[in-house]
Amino acid sequence: MLSRLFPPRPGPKASGRTIYRAFHPWTMVSPPMYADNIDLARCVRDIPGDVVECGVWRGGMVAGIASVLQGQGRTYHLFDSFEGLPEAKDIDGDAAKQWQAAKTDTYYFDNCKAEQAYAEEAMAKAGESRYRIHKGWFNQTVPGVRIEPGIALLRLDGDWYESTWVCLEAFYPQVVKGGLILIDDYFIWDGCSRAVHDYLSKTQSTDRIRHTPEGVAYLVKGAPNTYEKYLAEKASKPAA
Repeated sequence: MLSRLFPPRPGPKASGRTIYRAFHPWTMVSPPMYADNIDLARCVRDIPGDVVECGVWRGGMVAGIASVLQGQGRTYHLFDSFEGLPEAKDIDGDAAKQWQAAKTDTYYFDNCKAEQAYAEEAMAKAGESRYRIHKGWFNQTVPGVRIEPGIALLRLDGDWYESTWVCLEAFYPQVVKGGLILIDDYFIWDGCSRAVHDYLSKTQSTDRIRHTPEGVAYLVKGAPNTYEKYLAEKASKPAA
């Protein structure tokens, strides 16, 4: 399809921008935000667990992540309908409904529809064969899935409330301590941010929503708050 037209796959130490250039035909993420996703992914290189992406499109983001996590023996789980987004509902906000109805936005991408073959090609370009594609709507494919030995990185790109909620409910408990949860649409769609807030509230989680300079929202599972970290560092220092 596209692989012969673009640079060879980058190594694990390549910069985020270099990795973006290799995979940009397979992603709709902007270059700065793509690079931030890659930098965050590097943080889990030494954390055991698989990688799960919910909302794959052509697979360019998860393939880039696989490029920097090479050699860790992980399995990559790709969840997508490959039929585009479901219909936006009232809880997703007026902007989401208007965007979907207009069908003319520069970033509409045929309602984010892409053939599965693109994702397979992107993973091949990344040199990664340890992946599973879970095709179908999230409410049909996600519940009940067990990821062993846990999830080191969970990336959510489902846009709407229900899609985000279903994935959080199923996979957040399976993220290992210190693992990352990347939330692509937190600052874009109301439904996504509402689902995140509702889930954290329901589970009484104290995990903080953070963001990179370019606006990539993420959480670190079980990370201590600032004061807890201060106390731990203080306790580890010898008395004067």
